Amino acid sequence: MDFLDEALITVKSGDGGRGCVSFRREKYTPKGGPDGGDGGDGGNVLFRATERLNSLIPFRFQRQFRAQNGQPGKGKNQKGKDGKDVVLEVPVGTIIYDDETGQIFADLTRDSDEILLLKGGKGGRGNQHFATPRRQAPRMAQPGLPGEQKMLRLSLKVLADVGLVGLPNAGKSTLLSRLTTARPKIDSYPFTTLIPNLGILTFDDDKTLTMADIPGLIDGASRGRGLGHHFLKHIERTRLLLHVLDITYTPKDDILEDFMVVLEELKKYNLFLAGMDQIVVINKIDLYGPEHRRIRELKAALKERGFQAHAVSALTGEGLEEVREALAVRFFRE
Repeated sequence: MDFLDEALITVKSGDGGRGCVSFRREKYTPKGGPDGGDGGDGGNVLFRATERLNSLIPFRFQRQFRAQNGQPGKGKNQKGKDGKDVVLEVPVGTIIYDDETGQIFADLTRDSDEILLLKGGKGGRGNQHFATPRRQAPRMAQPGLPGEQKMLRLSLKVLADVGLVGLPNAGKSTLLSRLTTARPKIDSYPFTTLIPNLGILTFDDDKTLTMADIPGLIDGASRGRGLGHHFLKHIERTRLLLHVLDITYTPKDDILEDFMVVLEELKKYNLFLAGMDQIVVINKIDLYGPEHRRIRELKAALKERGFQAHAVSALTGEGLEEVREALAVRFFRE
């Protein structure tokens, strides 16, 4: 599945139409007064969030968007037609930046959130507005005002209640597929997941949680190694981290080495992330058995650091009910 979470685009609102210079030309009024209509206003540029999209792919090939100009005014006091607006739909979770200054114009976090970003130019006034007792036949009208133009950076941050984190190949995608309706690509090599996969975890009382499988972190991700920031930014909006450890991981020194690598990368990227509420899942226990010494040691080491840990097999489903219950307690029963 194609996925794009960053896009650079140029948008321009429409120019206002020119006012008209016109005079009444009726059969018995050879020198009628001015009747030039106003120009139409230029179209606006709006952004609207929609749950129908989950990627910025529509902006991969089309990067310039322009609203319609207002039409010129006409005689007989007829106003020109306003230009049509451009409404750009983006996924929920999209942040809109001014690419030049870095200013945030909008953070669209709910379905149907909308912002009028660039207003179209005002239409010029026709010559009917310039008549005075001393100047009864003005031959002047205003040009329309130009529209605005900006270069924007669109950045999508996945919105989820729970973010699954861990080193590559820890089993996050398999865990997501067993807990939710998601069907991510799963294989036995690092970086199978190159995009955040989303799934819905449903409980018996019809309560739901959105879970995101964040692509595997590596040592140096906070400095941009691997896909670095492209991975980490998607964790910022989650409310809880489900930290997945691979029981088959062989540490060089500390038994919590793989856990600390991820924790350190979170801390370097954003100190807030390292302090976020976490549940730890020790995965692949089908290869060792639930009472294996290494599992007991891992649980004890994590408990010393204040982390709740659950031993599971995402492959067989063993222990997953405990994880569901722990999530229900954190979100709905505290």
